[in-house]
Amino acid sequence: MIQIRGAGERGYADHGWLKSFHSFSFADYHDPAQMGYGALRVINEDRVAPGTGFGTHGHRDMEIISYVLEGALAHHDSMGNGSTIVPGDVQRMSAGRGVTHSEFNHDQTRETHFLQIWIEPAVRGIAPSYEQKHYAAAEKRGRLRLIASPDGAQGSVTIHQDARVYAALLDGAEHVQHRAAPDRRVYVHVARGSVCVNGHLLRTGDAAKLGDAQIDMGEAANAEVLLFDLA
Repeated sequence: MIQIRGAGERGYADHGWLKSFHSFSFADYHDPAQMGYGALRVINEDRVAPGTGFGTHGHRDMEIISYVLEGALAHHDSMGNGSTIVPGDVQRMSAGRGVTHSEFNHDQTRETHFLQIWIEPAVRGIAPSYEQKHYAAAEKRGRLRLIASPDGAQGSVTIHQDARVYAALLDGAEHVQHRAAPDRRVYVHVARGSVCVNGHLLRTGDAAKLGDAQIDMGEAANAEVLLFDLA
């Protein structure tokens, strides 16, 4: 079974400095049918204007993954971390019992385009923590590269949930497959480009929900894809 959700069906907010598409209910966008998928709670496609950003704000009991597509995003948090994430970086912040942070685009001429992903943790009230790793394009080219997992497998960042996140770059004849276990579900999000998923053409911002299935992705055009394997 496959359920396609087009990019245009997402929620949208224009704050001037921030333009954001919401795959699931978030802030002022509420759709009872789109409250998440398994532990996957948020995928926001954000575009942050030059010289602007998110001021210091708080989170708790959420696994927050940032995935930059274009530009750079400066991060500072109450744990003492300060870094800048760029394309290829995956940043994981476990909010746990509470953390504050800010995110800023210091470039004065170009916007920052990134995905903000929230995954509900399996445990609550843990100490907050932070992790950042870089995955070169070659690691994702024509293959599913594991970037987040509950055990840090294959050099992925570690999240406190039975979920695995993969990233792939696909073009032309490049083709990948993923087999979901019988008791799991899969969510595919096309960050850019286009790709056929089990025979269905998905374009930038489109997504597919799949149950127990063999997932086949190919016939792509400059596609960057995230695949979530969820309990």
